Amino acid sequence: MSSNTFIELLNNGPVICAEGFLFELERRGYLTAGEFVPEVALEDPHALENLHKDFQRAGSHIVQAFTYNGHREKMRVIAKEELLEPLNRSALQIAKKVALAKPNNFMAGNISNSNIWNPEDNQSQNEVKKMFTEMVEWAVDEGADLIIGETFYYAEEAFAALEIAKKSGLPVVLTLAPMAGDTLRDGWNVVDTCKELEQRGADVVGMNCFRGPETMLPDVLKIREAVSCHVAALPVPFRTNAQ
Repeated sequence: MSSNTFIELLNNGPVICAEGFLFELERRGYLTAGEFVPEVALEDPHALENLHKDFQRAGSHIVQAFTYNGHREKMRVIAKEELLEPLNRSALQIAKKVALAKPNNFMAGNISNSNIWNPEDNQSQNEVKKMFTEMVEWAVDEGADLIIGETFYYAEEAFAALEIAKKSGLPVVLTLAPMAGDTLRDGWNVVDTCKELEQRGADVVGMNCFRGPETMLPDVLKIREAVSCHVAALPVPFRTNAQ
């Protein structure tokens, strides 16, 4: 599926991307709580493939490769850094297989918050950029139709992710995840960050994680008013409230 077709589909109406791999695979017994590393792509690939198919049957247009937390730093923490590239490529290949089985479905490569980004430490920032670069390159190699960057707590980390993802030549979706209020950890307002992401070339901007539909929607509506590009909203399926 070409990236141009993805943009055309967006221009014609809503596109659905199902997520929630971490908690659903934990619930099914395939993932360890606490570490939340997507080793299931290597250890139980059929389980991951079946979850993709479940999401697909439920109406998802995008098969997002389960590489969330599958970055070099996380793999280093659990002393399995040698599995980094095989894990990423397996997750991407599984997602591509499922996407190709249904017309008008797309496979998305995925990068996300690193947990080591430090606004005051250039070395940590460079490490994060290297992690993003290799993951995007693997996604391109495995035939991704777009890149999704998600769950960013820092605006500057999201900007770095966008810059690297744009080099792929694929459409880029960037979503932010403030844990409380409408301000990210480096002081950027969510709406202003989305406006800046659009100016820097993001095809889709928005929010994901931490909030349910009712608590995410007010901020998403503000983003919708502030930008002219497409807007994404990926809430958690819980009855969250302001507290």
